[in-house]
Amino acid sequence: MKFRTLAVAAFLVTASSLFAETFAVDKVHSEATFQVRHMMSKVSGKFDDFTGKINVDRANLSASSVEFTMKTASINTSNADRDKDLRSANFFDADKNPEITFKSTKIVASKKKDVYDVTGDLTMHGVTKHVTLPVEFGGFGKDPWGNERAGFSLTTTINRKDYGVNWNKALDNGGVLLGDDVTININLEAVKAK
Repeated sequence: MKFRTLAVAAFLVTASSLFAETFAVDKVHSEATFQVRHMMSKVSGKFDDFTGKINVDRANLSASSVEFTMKTASINTSNADRDKDLRSANFFDADKNPEITFKSTKIVASKKKDVYDVTGDLTMHGVTKHVTLPVEFGGFGKDPWGNERAGFSLTTTINRKDYGVNWNKALDNGGVLLGDDVTININLEAVKAK
């Protein structure tokens, strides 16, 4: 009986992978941006170098998976001095922690239309946290050259101190220079592998 159960489980795993299609993130039509409070306003930035792979099971999107990586040295806030500081040990410590990664472990349809709760491991600054991200699926389509594409987007907020990014400076009139919460926006267009 145990053998039969194992055989059925193995078949289901194999069958699931047979129906999965691999899509690679198209950097030209994608973005990974963030926003954080600076004194009384907010500052935005992005990561210029990132990669991603999404295995899509169209019959059962919950059986899909995603891996996404951003290179910390590619941080870009349109200010060279600030970007240098963000790459330093004060913040991302890019030499020691060259990547921010996310690898899904579970995908569940949410109550909102076309939105999935994607749970997985987010690693940043040498710290890994198990998180759930609300990912909106934009659908499938073909571009004018016959390439099949899929779209995904998410907005979420993390506390940078949860990942050991603690640098801050007290202000003379009270408060601190930087906020702890960082809003992340990721918009991905992915192309089906041929």
